Amino acid sequence: MNATTGSTPAPAPDTATGWLATARHCPSPNCDARPLETLVDLLVIHCISLPPGEFGGTWIEQLFLNQLDPAQHPYFRAIANLRVSAHLLIRRNGELVQYVDLHQRAWHAGVSTFNGRTDCNDFSIGIELEGTDNSPFTDAQYERLIPTTQAIRRLFPAITPERILGHQHIAPGRKTDPGSGFNWERYLGSLYARRW
Repeated sequence: MNATTGSTPAPAPDTATGWLATARHCPSPNCDARPLETLVDLLVIHCISLPPGEFGGTWIEQLFLNQLDPAQHPYFRAIANLRVSAHLLIRRNGELVQYVDLHQRAWHAGVSTFNGRTDCNDFSIGIELEGTDNSPFTDAQYERLIPTTQAIRRLFPAITPERILGHQHIAPGRKTDPGSGFNWERYLGSLYARRW
């Protein structure tokens, strides 16, 4: 237990498998091996809602599992054939769902650049928050995101504060998430307070 905050950080992912015991496991086929000897040193925060602006339901999971039915909503016709994933999703109620083991490359960043390096999927972890770019995220999501970040860093200590960014930062002009609804000060401030 952290004497400063009284909080207990989440356990680290299983070193061998890359899966978090605290998450519901829902393996996505949309992943592959990282390039050999890749140093994972970037954490990317995203947000997603399906249909846009609606929360709950199984649509995000169906998208990441290639099971989204385009007949269920007009918006789905444009995205049903996408092959995308994230390592983790945090629902509005704080539920943590893991789709890809942390050692694998999830397909979350797309065309992206960080510190002159392209293809950020190669060296990053992607966390989706259920939400929109311009609406506040829930207390339950921050309460889950903060210890989850601590857990990830125990497996990948090269992820330092300046290497935690939004999708908007690595794909400017193309992506805007997690947007103005995400409280970076609250998130990073809590990590510092917990001596991450």
